Amino acid sequence: MAAAKKKATSVPSDKLALYVKLVATTGIESKSNFGAAYTAVNGNMYSMISKYGVVGIRLPAKERAAFIAKYQTTIFRADPAWPPNKEYVAVPEDLLPKTATLRPYLEASYEYAKSLRPRPTAKNKT
Repeated sequence: MAAAKKKATSVPSDKLALYVKLVATTGIESKSNFGAAYTAVNGNMYSMISKYGVVGIRLPAKERAAFIAKYQTTIFRADPAWPPNKEYVAVPEDLLPKTATLRPYLEASYEYAKSLRPRPTAKNKT
């Protein structure tokens, strides 16, 4: 049986490799759409990498504020022309290779997304 073909992405390959490595530490499979990779549960996205190679992690308010303060970062913006993703933090470039440091945040993000109201997905809109 042949492996499923991955969708093409416009994300810088070195940044994408680091994001995929981070996601893999949690045992969760990433998805790809609009030229970028992301993770989602129950139709709610909880992390993504923009086509510019910036990773965003969705966190609840308290954890989000703590992450921004600790790592001196900002709210994530997938594209400079788009509004910021208010529940997402931008992972600083020098922090992205530190998988062990980021893993607890991605796990918290997953738990937070699971607590949100499920959203319909293309597969379950029948």
